[in-house]
Amino acid sequence: MPKQKTHSGAKKRIKVTGSGKLLREQAGKRHLLERKSSKLTRRLTGTVEVAKSDTGKMKKLLGL
Repeated sequence: MPKQKTHSGAKKRIKVTGSGKLLREQAGKRHLLERKSSKLTRRLTGTVEVAKSDTGKMKKLLGL
């Protein structure tokens, strides 16, 4: 069997922590920021854990 390739889009977007959790950036902070409130843009900063329902799919894409 050939080796499974890591999904190149997923590896750029998802970080794996030492304990095995998956972290991702929050969406909605790339463009059209003038109309969004400062409160909203501050809330969207930083990383969050990938939803439990998506972790299996993401791990498969990353080859974990």
